[in-house]
Amino acid sequence: MPASPSTARAINDRLALRLLQREGPLTAGQLKQLTGLSRPTVADLVERLTASGLIEMVGESGAQRRGPNARLYGIVGDRAHLAALDVRLESVSVLVSDLVGRVLAEASVPIDADAGTGPAVEQAVALVERAVKEAGARATGPGATGVQRREPVREPEPVREWGSLHTVGIGAPGLIDPATGELRDTTGLPAWHRSLVAALQERLPDARVVVENETNLAALAEMRDGAARDRDTFVLLWLDMGIGAAVVLDGALRRGASGGAGELGFLPVPGTRGLPSATDCEGGFHSLAGAAAVLELARECGVLGVGAAGERATAPEVVRWAVATVADGDAEAVRPDAPRGAPAPRKTDARAARLLDTLADRLALGVASVVALLDPGCVVLGGEVGQAGGDELAVRVAERIAGMSPLPVEVRPSLLGDTAVLRGALLTAQDGAQDELFG
Repeated sequence: MPASPSTARAINDRLALRLLQREGPLTAGQLKQLTGLSRPTVADLVERLTASGLIEMVGESGAQRRGPNARLYGIVGDRAHLAALDVRLESVSVLVSDLVGRVLAEASVPIDADAGTGPAVEQAVALVERAVKEAGARATGPGATGVQRREPVREPEPVREWGSLHTVGIGAPGLIDPATGELRDTTGLPAWHRSLVAALQERLPDARVVVENETNLAALAEMRDGAARDRDTFVLLWLDMGIGAAVVLDGALRRGASGGAGELGFLPVPGTRGLPSATDCEGGFHSLAGAAAVLELARECGVLGVGAAGERATAPEVVRWAVATVADGDAEAVRPDAPRGAPAPRKTDARAARLLDTLADRLALGVASVVALLDPGCVVLGGEVGQAGGDELAVRVAERIAGMSPLPVEVRPSLLGDTAVLRGALLTAQDGAQDELFG
């Protein structure tokens, strides 16, 4: 049975909006090409969506083109404003954007958890309020690289008050209850995390507040904007203060029955002093690959205090130094019998090579387990340590997996590193808001 005219119009409208979400501003001709709809149908839907305030003309395509065919149409960004939060053990970062993801304000603040739950929550809430006010002061008209502005173009409404937020996306460590979408009370995580989510929900009764595990959000960001853009099935191994994994199968996050899929820090592995418990991941994979374990390995390798890897260096800084040292090496004298013009041979700092090799040995234990269970075809080394390791660390891990597993797997370093959580929180807020507004 053919669709009624009203149903057909609704389907065409949603198709056009999805394309504008994904591709950004498009001309009517581009919409016609991408949708396969007739020119009159595209003209009708453009007029309809413009009249409803969902899209607007944002400029012209190409410096030399003029006229109706050159008009670029884009989603009205100021129809809603979004906030994204990255909640860590000792800090909170926030950004505020419009509906199309144009960032209007960013801020971060360290959190003194010893001050108590109440003061910690107030610190974080005040940060969000300040970011929203800054976004309102800095909001500017629509524009994009390569797009010629035409006047008059409607300037967007500023974010006038923080109650104007439509959706807030929050990334936090810990388990998210799949039934309620709430952050579960997890041993070892600060109590102010759950209180912050509750406080934002209370102070933003008209906003949609979405909470997701930080590693899952990082995977979403890597899939959309980072190292896994060409993959719909992969695993992100999060390497930071804590250890975790996000599982993406057929383009969808897989959270598990209780929301705990990817709690790789609890994986029992050889080489630790014991076994993890239900309340503590010490003795699990976390004890081999967490930030504290990386620093301890650096001490054993004699790396701390050497060059850029000072005594107060963080795990990412140590790994970054080792990668740079191995890549550059130290120039030796050219052999007398070498061909004229031959480059000087390089020697690798044994301490840096040992650090990377041993870390790769450890990471391969976790990656091999993931590959054996899921056969993801691709593993992204994420977090600050994964990004710091770059190709040097990824290649070492891949070599070890090739000798341990019959299943093919590509190991890639993160492209987004520590920024992936905030980016993933924004993408989640943006997708949710656009789905609700566009139907």
